Amino acid sequence: MGAGKLEPDTLVFTDVHGKPLKPHTVSRAWRRVVAAKKLPAVTFHALRHTHASVLINAGVDILTISRRLGHSKASVTLDVYGHLIGGADEAAANAVGSLLGGTPRER
Repeated sequence: MGAGKLEPDTLVFTDVHGKPLKPHTVSRAWRRVVAAKKLPAVTFHALRHTHASVLINAGVDILTISRRLGHSKASVTLDVYGHLIGGADEAAANAVGSLLGGTPRER
C-alpha cells in the first residue's frame, strides 16, 4: 500500500519486509475474515479454482489461464479444468461450417 507502481512479479501476500507469507498464515487469516464477515466457509484455495473457472467461462485461452495459475504446462490446467470448457465442439463445427458456406441451421 502506497508503494507506487509494482513490478509484474511482485508478490501479493508478504510480510512488512516483502518476504512471502507461509500458506498456512494466509489460510488462517482468510478463515478469520470469513468467520468475522459471516461468509460461507470457503477455503482460500477455492478462490484459485473460482478464478480459473471465471476465466474459462469468459473465454480466456487456456495458455493464459495456465500461466496465471503458475502451472508448468497447459496440459496440467486442461487436466484440472477441461471439464469446464463447454460448447467448444459446437463452436468448432460452426467455424468450419462458415468456411464452407451456410449457417448452422442449413447443415
